[in-house]
Amino acid sequence: MARNGHTPEQVTDKLREAEVAIADGSTVAEAARRIGVTEQTFYRWRSEYGGSYSLLFCGHHSK
Repeated sequence: MARNGHTPEQVTDKLREAEVAIADGSTVAEAARRIGVTEQTFYRWRSEYGGSYSLLFCGHHSK
């Protein structure tokens, strides 16, 4: 299976969109479908970016 190669910015945007959907009452499966990834990918991204993507929301990251 081919990988899409999302940039970190794309991943954080998709994670943010999924978290909003989950907060609004969607299931993880529905939120993952909405952002175009599998549940497994969602959980992997959340594990990999979970600690840092929340900082990106606030603009506290350095480039």
